[in-house]
Amino acid sequence: MAEWFSNLELLPQLYWVIAIAGSLIFSIVMLMAFIGGDADEIDADFEAGFQFISFKNLVGFFTILGWSGIACIDAGLSTPATIIISVICGLLMMVIMAALFYFISKLSDSGTLNYKNALDAIGEVYLTIGADRSKIGKVTIRVQGSMRELDALTDSLTELKTGTIIKVVDVTSNGILIVDQTRQPIEPSSTVQNELEAGQNNLLENN
Repeated sequence: MAEWFSNLELLPQLYWVIAIAGSLIFSIVMLMAFIGGDADEIDADFEAGFQFISFKNLVGFFTILGWSGIACIDAGLSTPATIIISVICGLLMMVIMAALFYFISKLSDSGTLNYKNALDAIGEVYLTIGADRSKIGKVTIRVQGSMRELDALTDSLTELKTGTIIKVVDVTSNGILIVDQTRQPIEPSSTVQNELEAGQNNLLENN
């Protein structure tokens, strides 16, 4: 194996190194991505958006660049043609992977979150919301059992600043929450709660 590799010219050696290393990393990254591992941390916060340049896409680029380059060399193509074709193939792979992860994230979001379930939920403004629907902000609310940061607008004539307690009053067709300022629910103190319970017990005993 070592003798075979040493007998190769510089360009084939380079493509073989890129292809083998890229394939190993690509396999690990894809495995982690589809079984819910932490590959997204390497990808600097993988979100539901079309990301052309990302760690996953770059790994795919070099993997396909390496194997397509080897195929071009085996086919007897010239060095310039080999480089151009392998780069084009790598870029096409990046586009395919970016589109793949974009649509997977969209399907995941649409399948797991029903925005209508946020109606009447109480939350807090995370990013300031412009008055009279002038600027989209973000709110933190509990929906379907988990805390989420969602886009929000308001019909209020004053902006809702960070930390304002809000209530969801409507949801637009494209999933933006319509919120209004409200008061934070106040839990009764233990003393008041005890007095209420004692009063209820006395009424029951008198009856």
